[in-house]
Amino acid sequence: MKNYKIKILIVLGLMFSVSCEDYLDVAPESVLSEEEVFSTFKNAQGFVEEMYALVVSYEMQTHTFQDYLFGDDAYVERVGAYKASRRIDEGTFNSVTTYNYSYLSNWKGTSYGNTGADVTGNNAFNKQRPGVWDASMRGIRKANIVIANIDLMVDASQAERDVILGQAYFFRAFFHNEIMKFWGRFPYIDKVITDDYALPRPKTYKECALAANEDYIRAAELLPNNWDEEIYGRLTNGENKGRLTKGAAYAFQGKNLLLAASPLMYGNNGAMNTYQYDTELCDMAVDAFAEVLKLTDQGYYALSSWENYDEVFWKSPTPNAWPGSTEFIFAATGGNADQARRFMSSGVNREISTGGDSSIFSESISPTHNFIHQNFGMANGLSTDHPESGYDATKPFDNRDPRFYRWHIIDGQVITTKAPENQRTAELWYESTGSYGKHRSSGTSNKHCTTGYMFTKFYPKVDGEYNHQEFNPIIKEYAGMRMHMRLTDVYLMYAEALHASKGATAAPDSYGLTAEATVNLFRDRAGIPSVDSAIVGDSNKFMDELRRERAVELCYEAHRWVDIRRWGVAHLDQYRIKTALDFSENQTNFVARLLVDRICEYPKHYWLPFEAKQTQIYEGFDQNPGW
Repeated sequence: MKNYKIKILIVLGLMFSVSCEDYLDVAPESVLSEEEVFSTFKNAQGFVEEMYALVVSYEMQTHTFQDYLFGDDAYVERVGAYKASRRIDEGTFNSVTTYNYSYLSNWKGTSYGNTGADVTGNNAFNKQRPGVWDASMRGIRKANIVIANIDLMVDASQAERDVILGQAYFFRAFFHNEIMKFWGRFPYIDKVITDDYALPRPKTYKECALAANEDYIRAAELLPNNWDEEIYGRLTNGENKGRLTKGAAYAFQGKNLLLAASPLMYGNNGAMNTYQYDTELCDMAVDAFAEVLKLTDQGYYALSSWENYDEVFWKSPTPNAWPGSTEFIFAATGGNADQARRFMSSGVNREISTGGDSSIFSESISPTHNFIHQNFGMANGLSTDHPESGYDATKPFDNRDPRFYRWHIIDGQVITTKAPENQRTAELWYESTGSYGKHRSSGTSNKHCTTGYMFTKFYPKVDGEYNHQEFNPIIKEYAGMRMHMRLTDVYLMYAEALHASKGATAAPDSYGLTAEATVNLFRDRAGIPSVDSAIVGDSNKFMDELRRERAVELCYEAHRWVDIRRWGVAHLDQYRIKTALDFSENQTNFVARLLVDRICEYPKHYWLPFEAKQTQIYEGFDQNPGW
């Protein structure tokens, strides 16, 4: 979606900065009343555009050194000032919510006030925008302002009124969901608050999720399938990829319902069974996801092929164009090209990815051995711990799932043949603090790999040659990005909700696809066998396999921390303990070494704590358990 630059101040109870040169015909710094803002479609859309800018980019809205993976999937060496993920490992959640360099909080603790460009994210450097809490609260208020003033659009066509209102309903639900994912139960704010208020916390997560569901339903009714097909979309024809559609509304409706149905939310911080879901909400989620799959059948979306899969993550069709390909549904807007390249390079040793280029000064985030070992299975489709998998602990890099090789660099792998022979291959072995490969950390460096692997999901590789900043500098030709929603995610959530409600082999009335067949779509794409029939026949084992498939397909896309919490497993050893894989230079003597045993108690470390002042404004807003 096009990035806009003009700044307008609008008086609507609070001051907001509005930017959208294609949608506002007003001189910069002019002051508009509500009647003027909603007098034309262009002005109203200019106001709505600011909600897009408040959608947080997890991968880029951190410090220069990306730190966006908070689950069991990654480890960052540095303990110092820049690492929110290490604070989560340590269980010090209070410091994370007020932290300088986390996408959850404002950049450097900035208090944006009510005016200025940064309030609504005009700053193209994503890290300097509001974090999830502040941005979401501002977004909810802006959505309510639009909904409250829609009747002022007397000169707009019905289609123009509909799309303005549809976007507002979507964003009101979406921004509530952003808070709920991390803080849990939250009051559903459905009006513009202008005076004293008391909004007690709902007793259950489900209560707020059902309110959001109603807004997503309204949004889906009002939004178009594709802006380029509409008269009002002609002004930005060809630039509308990031704008909201029916597909986005249905996808997030389903996600909202699935999260509310998940074991953590269903258990409501009490007794919990990781295989027990709210089946009523699961059925509702399936029907919502089914609408996206119907749009897929109509040609609005398509699963990427294995050959073209890089186009989803980094291989944009033209320089500076959005990736996402046919799987794109919704993502944060804006950003800085240098910041995007830092994100793309974040899983690769700095000496390879950045060299002396300070504009791509990324910190190495290392994928953990525990995550890779437990989720990336074998070429025969079985997990490494399956007795018939053929996994050999003395040869852990052999005969693995093709996605393991596609999205990782392992020891001995050629990075680029354009480099001198002594710099062509990855050296990730580690014997001791005095003996290790040149791309492996000694335990004190934030520039090198810590775990024995590098991840490359967003890192350019063309004709078998990876980007190397000194010998093959191709990264500036591309623009990597993670999406808040893509089609693969929709299929996997559809399968999870369907299996939780009806089992692996039953299809719903709303769409003729079983959970088993859905998972096998991704097996087929990767070129591995379908799920073993014995696993399909065991409900819990199939759920485990489905979750493993989700971990692989969505690896390093910042879904993992939410997933292991909502499944109610984050406190278990398998998800709490992070390890590295150590081995000798000749790839023998493989040993898993403990990096950190995360502090994670249930239910305390399943939700972020609210700031103390939030729970002290009025009675009825209780703190999360354990804080």
